[in-house]
Formats: sequence, C-alpha cells, structure tokens
Amino acid sequence: MSKLRTLLSVALPVVILTVLLSAGLAAAKDFTIGLILVGPYNDKGYSQAQFDGGKYVEAKMPGAKMIYLDKVNPADRPGLTIPQVVDDLIEKGADLIIAGSDDMKDGILEAAAMHPDKTFVHVSGDATWGGNGPANLGNLFGRMEYPKMMAGFTAAMTTQTGKIGFLGPLINEETRRLVASAYLGAAHAWTTVRGKDIKDLSFNVKWIGFWFNIPGVTADPTQVAGSFYDSGCDVIISGIDTPEAVTVARQKSGQGKNVFAIPYDYEKACEGQGAICLGVPYFNWGPGFLRIAKQVQDGTYKPAFEWEAPHWANINDHDKSPVGFMPGEGMTAQTQAKLDEFVARMGSGQLDLFTGPLNYQDGSVFLKPGEKATDKQIWYMEQLLEGMTGLSSAK
Repeated sequence: MSKLRTLLSVALPVVILTVLLSAGLAAAKDFTIGLILVGPYNDKGYSQAQFDGGKYVEAKMPGAKMIYLDKVNPADRPGLTIPQVVDDLIEKGADLIIAGSDDMKDGILEAAAMHPDKTFVHVSGDATWGGNGPANLGNLFGRMEYPKMMAGFTAAMTTQTGKIGFLGPLINEETRRLVASAYLGAAHAWTTVRGKDIKDLSFNVKWIGFWFNIPGVTADPTQVAGSFYDSGCDVIISGIDTPEAVTVARQKSGQGKNVFAIPYDYEKACEGQGAICLGVPYFNWGPGFLRIAKQVQDGTYKPAFEWEAPHWANINDHDKSPVGFMPGEGMTAQTQAKLDEFVARMGSGQLDLFTGPLNYQDGSVFLKPGEKATDKQIWYMEQLLEGMTGLSSAK
C-alpha cells in the first residue's frame, strides 16, 4: 500500500499538470484570422506581403490560425461581394476579419454593420479617422510615404539620363500621396545631394488603371514599362502590386541597356533579380497584425485609425517596423551611404520633405513657405505636385 501511495503522489501531479497544459493549448487555438486579399497570395507583391503577415501571426501567437480568400477583385471573381466573403470566413470560424485593399472600403463597412459581434480591420481606408467609424472596425496602414521617398532618392542618385518613370496603379488619394513622396525624395537627392538643377529632372507618371494587370481592362504594365525605357528613362519606380517593372528591366538589360527598377510592396522582390534591382519599399504587416490579433483575443482592442511610422532605429526590423526599404544588388556603396544619411535625418526629424513651399501640379498652393503638412493634408492630397508629369485625376 505504501508503494501505491508513493506512485500516486508522483503520478497525479504530472497527470493534473498535463491536463492543465492541454486545456491551455486548446484555449490558445481558439482564434482565427480571416484575411481578404485583392490579388494572388503569391504575387510577390502587395497581397503576398499581407499573406506573410498572417503567417507571422501564426508563428508568433500560439494557436492562432489564418484562413483567407485571395484574388478578391472584379476581374478574378466577378459578382462576388465583400459581405459574401465575410459571411464565408465567419462561417469557417474567423474571429478577426482583415480586408486588405482600399477598394474594399464600402464592402467592409457593410459587412461590419452586419456582424457587430465580430472585429474588422480595413488595411488602408479612413472610416475611423476622428472616431466616427463603426464600433467594431479599425483602420491600419504603414507610413509608406517614407520608403517611397527612399525609393525616389535612390532613383535620382542612380539615373544618368535624369529621366525617372513611375509605373502607377489607379489614381486615388493613396496613390497620389505615394507617388508625390517618391518625387520629393528624388528632387531632394537630385538637387541637394547631386547639386543639379530641378529643371533637368524628369519625373513622369503613367497609370495602368488598377493595382495589377487585368487584360482588356487596364493598360498592360509590361508595355508601359517598356515605353518608359524606350523614351529614355533609365530608372522605373513601381507603384503596382506585381513585379513587371523588374521583369522588363531585366529584358532591356539583356539587350544592352543600362537600366534599373525599383519594385514595390514585397521585401523579397529584388531577390534573384541581379544588379538591375536598386531596392524595394515594402510593407511588413506581421507586427501590426499580431498586436491587433492579441488585443482582439484578450478583449482590449479599441478600433482606431492607425497610420504607423517606421521603426527608425532599424527600418528593416521584422519585429518592429511596419514599413521598410530593402537595398538591392544594383545600389552602389556611395548611394547606400547617402541613403543612410537621408534616412537618419528623416528619422531624427531634421528633414521633413512635406514642408513648403510646395505647389500642386496646376500651380495652386499646397504648402506655403515653411509650412509643414498635417497628416490630413498628406492623406488627402488632391493633385500631383508641380514638377511632376502625369495625370492627377482619372477624369
């Protein structure tokens, strides 16, 4: 009997501990993120960056699971509405719904109203600015303006022709402010660092009509990129979700042209592309998705408008920075050194490129001399800036 008591005294605590641990793990698994992607989950661009953000949450948050639907756009899934997608994700167990594109704004607002017991986050969008949005919907975006300035800076440090092309998606407030940011970075490098006349810098924007190519609907980004290079541009900055600018640059380089490209969205977009790739401004959704997922799970999430700045101590810190700029093989050591100085000055607050005098494209005043732009002035940019060539409006 004494031996039995001894065995029980050892075994029972172990059994109890095992049961408690199993219960804890089971509870930890009870959280599912539903992600709605505008493009393919493996597009090497915007949608893949968000997909990787969801995978980051799965890796960092015990028990978390991501479910998703990609290619949610009128071309790939005609007639499918965002509320329909949300209904399906919730039926499959989603606790948090993340809508990944600006053009999902109306649909995700409708879905949030239909499911007040679920939490929604719209990536981009401004429904919650000023606290006026639905009680169960928040907005999240990274301040991509800074990496776009880095892209423009790198382009202007590299160009030998003084001609930079910007491959734009569709025209809206987001794309206007991002292409304007690239221009400001380019103008600063061209004039302040290289000491050249701004009149000798050409910055031309061409829009394809959507975030990526839709045959028969958009302009073909491959043809647009080719036309840039054929007209004398030696650097293209991409603003679309997919890597056509890099593909065309490689083709032209193979034909003997000294050309370069700067893709967008996805950190690894330059990998394997060789010296034609100067670098890539990219989104790092993992830390933001993880923070919100944990807050939703523990009941502390308060929907708000969140426009997150880079982690200036290291803009490429995967665990801290929502946006970054990854140098490519084509960036020279001299440009890298100057870019590092540029980033440090922006991070310290010594340099703010959204400072007047700045005019809109039609000559009207955007910022008076010495005036620093407010967040709303930047977010709601009405036109491209003076000095840029291209359409400011789709009308």
